[in-house]
Amino acid sequence: MPERTDLAALITGHSAVIEMINSGDAALPVLTELLRVARAALGAASLAFVEFGPAGGRVIAASGAAAEWTIGRPLPAADPATICLLAGPRVRQVRVDHLPGPLAGELVARGLRRMVVARAEIGGLTVGSLHALYPDGEESEDAVQHTTLGYLASCIAHMYGDQSGLPVHGDGPVVAALADGLAVVDRDGHVRLWNPAAVQVTGRSAAEALNHPLPFPLPPSGQVLDHQLPDGRWLRITSGELPGPGTLHVVTFRDITDQQRRDSERDLFVAVTSHELRTPVTVIKGYADTLTDHWESLTEHDRRLAARVIGQRANELARLVDRLLTSATDGRPNGDPTVPFDLGDALRATVPDLPADLRHRLVLDLPADLPKALGDRHSMATVLTELVTNAGKYSPPDTPIEVTAGSDGQTVSFRVSDRGIGIRPEHVERAFDRFWQGESGDRRGYPGAGLGLYLVRRIVEQQNGWVSLRPRKGGGTVAEVRLPRG
Repeated sequence: MPERTDLAALITGHSAVIEMINSGDAALPVLTELLRVARAALGAASLAFVEFGPAGGRVIAASGAAAEWTIGRPLPAADPATICLLAGPRVRQVRVDHLPGPLAGELVARGLRRMVVARAEIGGLTVGSLHALYPDGEESEDAVQHTTLGYLASCIAHMYGDQSGLPVHGDGPVVAALADGLAVVDRDGHVRLWNPAAVQVTGRSAAEALNHPLPFPLPPSGQVLDHQLPDGRWLRITSGELPGPGTLHVVTFRDITDQQRRDSERDLFVAVTSHELRTPVTVIKGYADTLTDHWESLTEHDRRLAARVIGQRANELARLVDRLLTSATDGRPNGDPTVPFDLGDALRATVPDLPADLRHRLVLDLPADLPKALGDRHSMATVLTELVTNAGKYSPPDTPIEVTAGSDGQTVSFRVSDRGIGIRPEHVERAFDRFWQGESGDRRGYPGAGLGLYLVRRIVEQQNGWVSLRPRKGGGTVAEVRLPRG
């Protein structure tokens, strides 16, 4: 490991990263490449970037084997380690073994003893933190190293400011509602007053707004208008006339993006659920009516076929209802989440209950000496079923779906890999949103309620584990679940 920061290597690598940006590459691969370049130049064992939103943080990118396993891991807002890392100077050095919480213990167990962390901030809001991890526990601080890491964190913050694929969480701080904006508009429609909250809500500075036309429609006095900005956010705008000489309008506006999303999710839930329920019910009713009305004229083969279809559709209906009920309870498992269990046995026991078309495509490679995991054994049936179903949905029917497992000193994991259309890097987090589907607008080709991966994440995180998606080399997608080792 080099003793000093290799600035020449950093500049060369950073130039390549800028070329990726200029070529239109998605932000997450660009961020990952930046971490790879910076890790070598800083002489760090690993680099990781944590994105923060209102609910806390999540590791979205990492470089180096000592940290890549953390991708997808959440950092709750109330976690003492999270609070510690977000406090104090923007760039600081900490001893990993002095940090509270299990994650610090896992890093120490992997030989990482020192961390330099730099916050990525926009207008005083922390959008993320960049972490350089080292195996030595030296107390001395390298000023060049700290300055370089702070610069890289600022570069990442600039990527967030552009909002070109970042944040990967839709409810991150860059798009969150902050406060009501206030403007005063003259008779010619030019802005005469623009308060600080208006700057935060619209992203338009006072210098850009004052003496210019209002950047959104002005509703009639006393009326309310919902308007979508070019960046996709929604504003709720009201206006009224100010008494006195001249014609002045006072305009108030707030960010209602979250409310619009909830309303949209509710409408989508009703539409998708009614469609998904109607399909198996219609088939079941049709075959049941056929058996009732034409029993004597049907052959024994036709009767058995009808009964088999009714059973298959009833199973689909039961799975859909189970998804909906689990979603309504926020994905909480029913069992004790702190019981050691044999993950390999739990996965094998799930296979016979999978639909036949998926069961025949499954290739299991589960080591016999897999350590026990800590969690809820019964919920793993739901997790594996959803992941395999998702893999089958987005891959050709004649390709295998591989299930493998492994472990390290702190976690037990399994992976579901397919050879399908793959997942775009900017969608690896959005895929876990409720009702979200990768091929939006094409529900005929990829049917479903968009709840499977959402439930998987909720179930796994309730057991202190985490789940992540990544594109598979050569095509396809890999879903990985990690649980604490029992």
